[in-house]
Amino acid sequence: MTEAAHAPLGRHPSVVAMLAAAAADAPSGEALVFGARRLDYATYLACVAGFARELEALGVRGERVATLIGNSIEACVAMFGALAAGAQLVPLNTLLTAHELRPILADAAPSVLVVDAALAPLAEDAAREAGIGHVIRVGAGARLLDTWDGVDGAALPPLPAPESLALLQYTGGTTGRAKGVELTHAAIAINVEQREALLPTRRGDRIVCMMPMSHSYGMAMGLFLAAFCAGTLVILARYQPDEVLATVERERINVFPGSPTIFVGLMSHPKFGATDWRSVHTCYSGASALAAATLARWQAAVGAPVFEGYGMTEAGPVLSFNPARGPAKAGSVGVAVPYTQIQIVDVESGTRVLGPGEVGEVRARGPQIMRGYRGLADETAKALRDGWLYTGDIGEIDADGYLFIRDRKKEMLIVGGYNVYPREVEEALFAHPDVADAAVVGEADAYRGERIVAHVVLRAGAARDAEMLLAYCRERLSKYKVPALIRFADALPKTAANKTDKLALRAAQD
Repeated sequence: MTEAAHAPLGRHPSVVAMLAAAAADAPSGEALVFGARRLDYATYLACVAGFARELEALGVRGERVATLIGNSIEACVAMFGALAAGAQLVPLNTLLTAHELRPILADAAPSVLVVDAALAPLAEDAAREAGIGHVIRVGAGARLLDTWDGVDGAALPPLPAPESLALLQYTGGTTGRAKGVELTHAAIAINVEQREALLPTRRGDRIVCMMPMSHSYGMAMGLFLAAFCAGTLVILARYQPDEVLATVERERINVFPGSPTIFVGLMSHPKFGATDWRSVHTCYSGASALAAATLARWQAAVGAPVFEGYGMTEAGPVLSFNPARGPAKAGSVGVAVPYTQIQIVDVESGTRVLGPGEVGEVRARGPQIMRGYRGLADETAKALRDGWLYTGDIGEIDADGYLFIRDRKKEMLIVGGYNVYPREVEEALFAHPDVADAAVVGEADAYRGERIVAHVVLRAGAARDAEMLLAYCRERLSKYKVPALIRFADALPKTAANKTDKLALRAAQD
């Protein structure tokens, strides 16, 4: 078992309180940068307060506010505004198709949808079907949220209770449907401080955010982290290597959150070696472990280490990190953050605690763990047992308390930092009239971590047209969920129980 013990946490009852504290301490400090647009903390808080008051007037307190907004100042203000208004924020991935969006909106039942004007045509029909009473368009061609006349930070609505729900974050489901993870204000606030205890930031750090802020990683390691340290969040609309490298140099970035895909991709870019990285003192990585050679090469070139960690949406999201004050072990995702226990238990019963070096399922408990899945009592009962979150990941803990993730009990794939659930991709394939059987498995990929391989059996008389099936998938799935490769077969291998034998499919790929 690994458990970290540190000084008491919980200085802030919510991330909104963190933002208010930053504005009080550094009102003229630069808070947000997005292209040519820049906001100081006093203005940032005023914009959040103004938008929160507008949402409050729409009756959102205790309800849900969904945001479908790409990385931007509007995303920051809308997300903090929803939280400040006492609503549960539902951040939605802008890569979702209309087919994927409809069941999520129906499940979340938000009273307000705040949407990028560019995405409004995709979202508004789904919003009407879900009975959403108010749709607010923001961004280019609509409302910008970086000015608010006659409002200051003191006009924030009453802060929500720490134990009230703050986030409803949707994560893919092994059953083919997205599951809404419910997190409280206290859970997400303390998780920022838990990570900070292992990897302290510096007051006023400049943090680049290229990861989607709708994702738990981008939110925790960008949006909330900047508010905690009264830092500058330098926002990029998306990951584009040229722009990332230029931004690091131009904006004198100090903190660089990334993923294996980003680190590997940047090191292969022709401008990487010529980029001035001297301002960067800390890099974070999540999703999957980096190779030891990659870590060493990055640190030699950049001069700053990459600290690897582990977590999931259900855990607020951070469970462990390699600490700044202590050894960072290559291949490990570090030690438990404070007030968190991580254990390895036997896969069969999940109750027998295993010793150092023994491999089993990773389970964890701590104040950052989710309350449960919205409306899914059975799924919640499977994931939360006797106060423990069962992660579905297979790992081991060494004698020093460092966690190593070895495999996944679930069949979830991680493609370029995104979680992909094979069942969802399989259901998209099954919906095609030419498909008789299908199975999706992962294949190691040096750039993306894994790539999606679909094994397909066609109905009699159907043509083996892989591009046609891929085009069909693109209409129904986000880009990162579309298979990289389709392999046709006359039949799929089956187990004795007549289930598709995915172990055999993976073995055949090796």
